[in-house]
Amino acid sequence: MRADRVFAYGATAGLIADALLGDPRRGHPVAGFGRAAARVESLLWRDDRGRGALHTLVCAGGAVGAAALTARAVRGRPALAVALTAATAWSVVGGTSLGREARAIGGALAAGDLEVARERLPHLCGRDPHSLDGPGIARAVVESVAENTSDAVVGALVWGAIGGVPGLVGFRAVNTLDAMVGHKSPRYRRYGWASARLDDLAGWPGARLTAALAVAAGGRPRAAVRAWRADAGRHPSPNAGPVEASFAGALGVRLGGTLAYAGRVERRPVLNGESGRDVRGADIERAVRLSRRVSTLALGVCVAGRMLAGRVVAGRGVAGTEAGAVVNGAARNAVRKRGRA
Repeated sequence: MRADRVFAYGATAGLIADALLGDPRRGHPVAGFGRAAARVESLLWRDDRGRGALHTLVCAGGAVGAAALTARAVRGRPALAVALTAATAWSVVGGTSLGREARAIGGALAAGDLEVARERLPHLCGRDPHSLDGPGIARAVVESVAENTSDAVVGALVWGAIGGVPGLVGFRAVNTLDAMVGHKSPRYRRYGWASARLDDLAGWPGARLTAALAVAAGGRPRAAVRAWRADAGRHPSPNAGPVEASFAGALGVRLGGTLAYAGRVERRPVLNGESGRDVRGADIERAVRLSRRVSTLALGVCVAGRMLAGRVVAGRGVAGTEAGAVVNGAARNAVRKRGRA
């Protein structure tokens, strides 16, 4: 079975498993990777970019290498290759758990239980919940749903389409390292620099695809494009900017503004500020539905792209074989002519 078909069947099965089951409840591979990365950090940490780059290389490179060896071991066995791809995709995507957490907070806000909403918010993002009122929590949830649609689903599918199982694992490893050490705290400003920059690079294609699909699936394409073009570049993150801006335009809300992270205050630009309104609790459900549509479309786009690339490669192989046969035939004829002469 060709590699493109292995990815198509495996990725589809993995996303179906995520939709039905959510994240693995025990022995989650991403959690295991996080523990291993923390152990490596305890051995390597210095307030130094070089040490941080080594940490990134050891952790991400080790994960990709292990995935490549595992994928190689099942090469030539289609059923095992599809099963490995499906299990890996299920482990690295997190769309269903993202939606569940967001809806749980939305339900608490709808019930007027602000304390429960504040308690659950750290499960979804790193904001300081005690500084937020109901609309502030709703805005934080919508922003997290938008950004994590790219980080937890679309980006992984893009790299899976490019690199198979190693691509899936590599993207999740890089994204996890960024979440662990890539923030600008005093401890990680230097040490986490390499992880943060690598995450920016790895997340670039998935973020643009997410933004484009939000434009297509959001029901307000002109507003989404306008917000993306006007506001994405003003966001401090090169990848969160396009995603959050397109979601803001598609949903007709304003995102961004003043944020608080564990006592650290950031004042970010407002996204879709001209035509958007303040976020309400009901917008959380709308954001989750948009996230699911974007994720489904991303699966289709990535599978189609991988299948197309596979056909192109296969066509070149056939053309090369035919060209080789022509050359060999011509050579044989030349030998016969020389023999007759």
